[in-house]
Amino acid sequence: MNRGEVWFYAFTRPDKVRPVVVITRQEVIGLLHTVMVAPVTSTIRGAPSEVIVGPGEGLKHDSAVNLDHVQTVETARLRSRVGRLGQEKMAEVCRALAIATGCR
Repeated sequence: MNRGEVWFYAFTRPDKVRPVVVITRQEVIGLLHTVMVAPVTSTIRGAPSEVIVGPGEGLKHDSAVNLDHVQTVETARLRSRVGRLGQEKMAEVCRALAIATGCR
């Protein structure tokens, strides 16, 4: 598992498997049993705390990485790797995360 990868995650609420982007820094991923993820949704609101992704990142259609709903999740619940965000998209994720947390 690596930072910037898109994985299917088995959420308990709602009881669904949905895509998420791993945003934990690479250096600690192998040391932890949890990672921070941002959910990917097909609902695109156009908020500055979203990053648009799509087939280029392994998804079936255009979607939004929602940085307003970052969660820490157990790695054991990550089901399968879907794709990966490139460096430019991850830079957008970092900017959107700063906006979502008020650090900008």
